[in-house]
Amino acid sequence: MDIVRIIIAILLPPLGVFLQVGLGKHFWLNILLTLLGYFPGLVHAIWVIAKK
Repeated sequence: MDIVRIIIAILLPPLGVFLQVGLGKHFWLNILLTLLGYFPGLVHAIWVIAKK
């Protein structure tokens, strides 16, 4: 299932984080990072998914 989440995170990083942790602090941080730039949001999303 993590492979599917990583693929979703590549397409839309906040959605990948949401599927992993829900509406927590990591989700809102990822939205902020994605708004600042796609790459920081992507790195954070993959980190959150790989950490769990």
